[in-house]
Amino acid sequence: MQPLPSRTYHDPLHGSITLTAQDPVESLLIQLIDTPEFQRLRRIRQLGTASLTFHGAEGSRFTHSLGVMHVARLAFDRLIQTYPQLQSYRALVLCGALLHDIGHGPYSHTGEDIFNSHHETWTRTILRESPRIRTLLDQFDADLAVQLEQVYLKTFELPIVSQLVSSQLDCDRLDYLLRDSYFTGASYGQLDLDRILMALDYDPQTQQLVVKQKGQAAIEHYLVVRYFMYAQIYNHPKNLASAWGLVQAFRRAKELLKEGKISADQTVRAWLSQTDGNLSLQDYLAADDIVFTYHLHQWQQSNDAILSNLCRRHLNRDLMKAMDITHLTAAQQQECLAHSQDLVQAQGWDPKYYTGLQVALTRGYTLYQRGINLLTRQGLVEISDVSVLVQALIQPFRRSWIIYPPGIESDLNQIPVLREQR
Repeated sequence: MQPLPSRTYHDPLHGSITLTAQDPVESLLIQLIDTPEFQRLRRIRQLGTASLTFHGAEGSRFTHSLGVMHVARLAFDRLIQTYPQLQSYRALVLCGALLHDIGHGPYSHTGEDIFNSHHETWTRTILRESPRIRTLLDQFDADLAVQLEQVYLKTFELPIVSQLVSSQLDCDRLDYLLRDSYFTGASYGQLDLDRILMALDYDPQTQQLVVKQKGQAAIEHYLVVRYFMYAQIYNHPKNLASAWGLVQAFRRAKELLKEGKISADQTVRAWLSQTDGNLSLQDYLAADDIVFTYHLHQWQQSNDAILSNLCRRHLNRDLMKAMDITHLTAAQQQECLAHSQDLVQAQGWDPKYYTGLQVALTRGYTLYQRGINLLTRQGLVEISDVSVLVQALIQPFRRSWIIYPPGIESDLNQIPVLREQR
């Protein structure tokens, strides 16, 4: 058998990411990357429908997963120079970082809304049931697959391992904030990654990931960046409207498929017919953005006017509109929706598919996974206890939009509750 060659990935953010085949852990990573299960992530966009709003947002879950592994390696290899007792956890940290998104389905988070699926659940299923993935993990260490599940469930005995993979300050967030900022052109999303990595430390007493006090400003900046990325990119009104329209298209397709009025291949039929996530692993792994977008193309020719129109709108970027109605009370928002439904009905469209309320909650910081602890002379201090800026970020910011088709905006603005607010 030919020895496995080393591998270099040229990443637009991190430069050359080289995996050395002579390193047993990195050899395992190369083999995991080469599995069909991981290669599938090339065909799943990182940001779902966001490319319809930010035209550069074409990156995949594959590129992000490699980036997370790279950041985790930088962070962990720096830590083990000071704390060599952590060395034995290197495979767990790097595999956890690499495989954390392997369970994502078509359209990423938008797909979870469409199909009521949860990528975290499917990630654990793939670790358990995929023969290729499980064999590679078991051959390296018989306990590795079980330990990875514990890391993802936040139950692993050493907290720092889970925290590096998933926490308020994890390698996943560090990569996706940098990557999504780069591909969407949002310059305010830049992080000082080097300074953040230099600030990371380990507390042997609590076995937690902590931050040196001198790194407080870099962490505050990171949290502000995350807040703005959610407010301005992930929850951008046009992004929400495009995702909402795609949800309606597949909701309509599911109803028509159940009635036998449209056709679909085995994979899409299985996904649209599922209840409570009762998909086989084979059907789950057979799905990606390409498979479902192909069906949208086909359904443009459907005899059903609603499905045909919704598919055409998505594919041709003839998107729904979004009007910010955050300033209205809950009752006023419902009144606004009722008027929008009447206007849509008057245009000859079914209001069930052409108008609705969309709510997004932005919160810059929570105590998820023990929060972020600063290592001070007085001991560990939770960052929100000493940072006025972080205290402000804890406050949730809730925004509401009414989604509606183009052509009714002038009439919508004549709704009494909207006229009175002007």
